[in-house]
Amino acid sequence: MRRYSAFAIAREVLRHHQGWERAWAKPEPRKQYDVIIVGAGGHGLATAYYLGKNHGITNVAVLEKGWLGGGNTGRNTTIIRSNYLQDPSAAIYEKARSLYETLSQDLNMNVMFSPRGVMMLAQTEHEVRGYVRTAHANALQGVQTEFIGPERVKELCPIIRIDGPRYPVLGALWQARGGTARHDAVAWGYARACSDMGMHIIQKCEVTGIRTEGGNVTGVETTRGPIGCSKLGLVAAGHSGVLAQMAGFRLPLESVALQALVSEPIKPCMDVVVMANTVHGYMSQSDKGEMVIGGGTDGFNNYTQRGSFHHIEETVRALVETFPMIARLKMLRQWGGIVDVTGDRSPIISPTPVGGLFVNCGWGTGGFKAIPGGGWATAEMIAKGAPGPLAAEFGLNRFREGRFIDESVAAGVAH
Repeated sequence: MRRYSAFAIAREVLRHHQGWERAWAKPEPRKQYDVIIVGAGGHGLATAYYLGKNHGITNVAVLEKGWLGGGNTGRNTTIIRSNYLQDPSAAIYEKARSLYETLSQDLNMNVMFSPRGVMMLAQTEHEVRGYVRTAHANALQGVQTEFIGPERVKELCPIIRIDGPRYPVLGALWQARGGTARHDAVAWGYARACSDMGMHIIQKCEVTGIRTEGGNVTGVETTRGPIGCSKLGLVAAGHSGVLAQMAGFRLPLESVALQALVSEPIKPCMDVVVMANTVHGYMSQSDKGEMVIGGGTDGFNNYTQRGSFHHIEETVRALVETFPMIARLKMLRQWGGIVDVTGDRSPIISPTPVGGLFVNCGWGTGGFKAIPGGGWATAEMIAKGAPGPLAAEFGLNRFREGRFIDESVAAGVAH
């Protein structure tokens, strides 16, 4: 694979850009692989990448029923933070955040990581107490966050209204090293690196069945024929439950849509990410000038990727009070993503009742921020056959044993 660089760009300018290679190959599937990963989103591709980089396993196929990065990876609001309450959560999200900082160099692809800072507004006394507690927990965990007052909030984000009649800003949990990245570039970068290691990324290849023998996985049935494997990783976000049923077991999660929208582009006015959990809304400004706006999940189970008017009304009505200037903006586009939510709002990274079959799912709407850490932990689990330190607490058995990792507060609006 030819490295991207300023010199490469200059060379291709002189050649009228005729010499660029495909970013990743389009191979035909083999009959057998050491590992198959189902799902070519961020977590699936990151799992494959770290299998090769950290463990030397490169006879890997990543199967995607649609197109690469076309699921939740391309349908989110790109927030990256690690200020979670529980120790296992803080560890894996901080691992992901730290990997994001050097991801462009690691993948030789500009993922446009922007550590602009993330603030989670406290607009009730209950939230103040909760965020102060989280700040103390983060200090013990080695995660750099702090609770700041309303004056500091206004200084960091001048367009915010801190004296709203219903939802005054009483402070915020501030993580200066949080931020955003370009979601498509993250998927493309991992895919390019995987392809360079000889892995097969096979798009338009839907898994229709999972084959087992003697309680162990032996392969999958697909729309492009049967494919065998020694180990199988299910990394398919909102469709994880459907795949698990093919293998004969159920997962303790539910799938719902999460909606978001972007406004028309305007001049730069906001260089931080703001999350307002009381009113179920969060907002940042993209490099193109669009205001990226998101809200909570739908109140019913569904697999739709469309938006709905009632969610726009609910989210924007609340945000207009905190950010009055957005009232005159026009909406540019809207979308939905299918997220898989567990009862304790924490992910599942675990072996399953089927030997050689592993799952990475249940991230709710926090999946994008966790891509590098989730992929790192899942790759370690698949390579060694058992969860490592990052994934140890996120096993399926915690639901049977009552060892919940409750992040319903730190997750804010379920992301």
